[in-house]
Amino acid sequence: MVDRYLTVAQVADYLGTTERFPRRLIAERRIKFVKVGRHVRIPESALSAFIEAHTVQPIGDRRGSLRRVA
Repeated sequence: MVDRYLTVAQVADYLGTTERFPRRLIAERRIKFVKVGRHVRIPESALSAFIEAHTVQPIGDRRGSLRRVA
């Protein structure tokens, strides 16, 4: 499978943020990136991995675990 390399603008658009957020992720080394000369590209697989790692799963049905106090 060939990995697509996205620009900072494309990543920001995909995440629904400004370009500042992906640039901060790059500066803080929180996401994998590739430098091609002065250009910065983020592999699509790295973006998917970042999203997966920061996805919070719901707790589920908590009504059964809570006891009522009379």
